[in-house]
Amino acid sequence: MRADVLVVGAGLAGLWTATELARRGHDVVLADRRTRLDATVRTTGIFVRRTLEDFDLPPEHLGPPVRRMVLYPPSHRDPVTLDSRHDEFRVGDMAALYLELAARAAVAGVRLELGTRYLGTHGDTHLLHGPGGPVEASATFVVGADGARSAVARELGLDRNRELLVGAEEVFEVPRRDVVPAFHCVLDPRLAPGYLAWVLDDGQHAHVGVAGYPDRYPHGLRDALRRFAATAPGLAGVPVPDAVERRAGPIPVGGLLRRVAAPRGLLVGDAAGAVSPLTAGGLDPCLRLSAHAADVLDRALRTGDRRELARYDGAALRARFRGRLAMRRGLSLVRTPAVAAAGVAALRTPPGRAAARRILFGHGSFPDPAPASRKIALATPGVRG
Repeated sequence: MRADVLVVGAGLAGLWTATELARRGHDVVLADRRTRLDATVRTTGIFVRRTLEDFDLPPEHLGPPVRRMVLYPPSHRDPVTLDSRHDEFRVGDMAALYLELAARAAVAGVRLELGTRYLGTHGDTHLLHGPGGPVEASATFVVGADGARSAVARELGLDRNRELLVGAEEVFEVPRRDVVPAFHCVLDPRLAPGYLAWVLDDGQHAHVGVAGYPDRYPHGLRDALRRFAATAPGLAGVPVPDAVERRAGPIPVGGLLRRVAAPRGLLVGDAAGAVSPLTAGGLDPCLRLSAHAADVLDRALRTGDRRELARYDGAALRARFRGRLAMRRGLSLVRTPAVAAAGVAALRTPPGRAAARRILFGHGSFPDPAPASRKIALATPGVRG
């Protein structure tokens, strides 16, 4: 098997990067260990306003807009409610979105190899194991879009994620009712040590989840999710069906890694640590970094100069959000309900509310690798760059 680029991992980052490269005329193979892309969804799928403004996402795969965020102390009493004039969040139907993006990738010319595991790299030769057995793929570059514990990062000698949360959530349909769609977040270190527990109810589906540092769950993550779901705010009187969709996975929160490129390839998405250190939002960083990766690889392929990958500089981007890294360290130190309650109380003050708005409704989740001069469109069937 021969290609210009081998992309490992067909999540949002891998699909985006592969399609952008194929639309520019490059030969791309996209390998994923799953046999179905609509199975084993791990992300909550929350798209923020900045993404909705800058990327042309298919509206048929997005839930209703959410403009309200409610922040709770451990007691769930006296929450802080923030309302925006804008549509701040929309939840993607990620299974359907993956399938549509895969179809568009195929139209663009991407060769999608499902049920195919990445085993390692030797020079420009990459060892895969597909449905028919071992396969050698020869590619000029390899892209690691293979998640927080990236095997491509290991093979290329690049940085790897060290600070990880674990998260779990349940997703189910909710009956239509007269309620304002809202994103409810609870700061409680007993349920979500170092992070938040959440309920996002957009009037169609509810996402109920918890996340935190794995070593601070004495009885396990699932136990914390069960306890939270029993008293989760925002769902009073809503029946929970017996069958719910369950999701779980690691979340890198150490910030963008410094070394995310080598002469033979680069990392995107969770593999590169492209997740907001504070909010743990990963979809906006994923798309921005993937677009940047496609630009860099396109130039390297056209010039034949591997040194072009030096422009893909994680350290330079990381330096532009030191404040959120500092706030991540602060949140990791919240270990008692009393400290959590004091933190929420501080958000009730005018300066606290202003700070919360900047963080939760702002545009600073991830630095732009390059100034955005146009709305970035998803690949359109039948169109090649």
